[in-house]
Amino acid sequence: MQIPFVGFQPIRTSEHMAASGVFALLMAVGALQYLHSLNPKGQWKKLLIVGGLMAAGLVFLMVVFLTYIGVIAPWSGRFYSLWDTAYAKIHIPIIASVSEHQPTTWSSFFFDLHVLVCTFPVGLWYCVKNINDERVFVTLYALSAVYFAGVMVRLMLTLTPVVCVLSGIAFSILLDLLLRDDDLPTAPVEPNDKNLYDKAGKVKKRAPEPTSQADFGLGMNVRSGALIAFMILLMLFSVHCTWATSNAYSSPSIVLASYGNDGSRKILDDFREAYGWLSQNTAEDARIMSWWDYGYQIAGMGNRTTLVDNNTWNNSHIALVGKAMASNETAAYDIMTMLDVDYVLVIFGGAIGYSGDDINKFIWMVRIAEGEHPKDIHEADYFTEKGEYRVDSEASKTMLNCLMYKLSYYRYDSGGSPPGYDRTRGALPGNRGFKLTYLEEAYTTEHWLVRIYRVKKPDEFNRPRLPVAKRTVQTSNNMSKKTSKRRKGVLKNKPTLVKG
Repeated sequence: MQIPFVGFQPIRTSEHMAASGVFALLMAVGALQYLHSLNPKGQWKKLLIVGGLMAAGLVFLMVVFLTYIGVIAPWSGRFYSLWDTAYAKIHIPIIASVSEHQPTTWSSFFFDLHVLVCTFPVGLWYCVKNINDERVFVTLYALSAVYFAGVMVRLMLTLTPVVCVLSGIAFSILLDLLLRDDDLPTAPVEPNDKNLYDKAGKVKKRAPEPTSQADFGLGMNVRSGALIAFMILLMLFSVHCTWATSNAYSSPSIVLASYGNDGSRKILDDFREAYGWLSQNTAEDARIMSWWDYGYQIAGMGNRTTLVDNNTWNNSHIALVGKAMASNETAAYDIMTMLDVDYVLVIFGGAIGYSGDDINKFIWMVRIAEGEHPKDIHEADYFTEKGEYRVDSEASKTMLNCLMYKLSYYRYDSGGSPPGYDRTRGALPGNRGFKLTYLEEAYTTEHWLVRIYRVKKPDEFNRPRLPVAKRTVQTSNNMSKKTSKRRKGVLKNKPTLVKG
């Protein structure tokens, strides 16, 4: 059976060799134990240890050999970025540009785990305090998952299972402590003494008075208060999980919602509006150039071909699109003509305050393009002299004249007061009132979120305007070969006009 696109990649990469090696080692240990069951009286313990070590060494050498000859792919950049957080930003910026690969912030930890952030260490401490074979696995899993979840926000998925387990252990221990009845110490029983009086010179030892229930363990008021507090925390945790699942993680990414000051909800359907326009108003073989984030959405909802999509393995092709976005309009038109681009789509959130637009992502386009085209694109050219990334009048000249900037702010006069104000960046654009030469605006959605431009063909774009003095046709002084006299031409067989 052949699986499209995936193939044998999951079993031929170095990241999967550890799991495959453990599987092979378990098979070897199982075979040795089976041989031991056939002859229990032999020296199988020593043979089991030696055989296990030999099997592990053989598997390791085989993996090294297969990697050397190219059968197994080497470690990828995503693997190196787990251990060196600066590796991807320097060597493979396209990996670092993905929002899921950013380091996890404390707000993300609290948003996803809520009260479990506090109870998780309690459960881990209990497992370490009462260690056994099973709790060793849970402890190692918890420590490694905490590290990897701090490196990449997407790896929070690997942390949440062990957090739930250890938090459940912590709540179980604490609730058991609160709900358990205290065993009060009983007074020692005195032996029957027939002497009704004390002997002279001897002081009779008195038995200690029994302690009252209020002086031993936790009082009833403390238990009740703590129990109510834990119940409230668990209820708040349930409410938060329900809200986060229904709002933060269940809403489609192409339909946005905003809330007014009065609590009213407003739906922003610009993405579907733009993709619907593409599917109904462009040719079926039209090619769309956009950043790779929207490739699958354009192909799935707009049914149009895109140059790059969310399959980010082709880094050079994505870098070429980034170079077109980071270049001026003339240089970008050469690239778009070479790639046979018909339309360009950009996302602009300045009118509604949408922070995930292409202007905020643009610096990553520059970095990716610089990695493949270091002679043409330089990241420092898009920052000010103070090293600031700005879009107002203090922005760099290269930034104000690049294609991404012009396609985002072309004819933009919305955003509130004053007109043209960028609500996302909190500034007025530094380059306004410009004209486009090689592209023309095809469609802009209701809230200016998605903007689509048509790329003019070489035979129709607006050529530079020539002054009147240069609009002359060069003529030669040579005489006509038909006659040597300069005279007006005469029409032969001129028709006669009859009036009336």
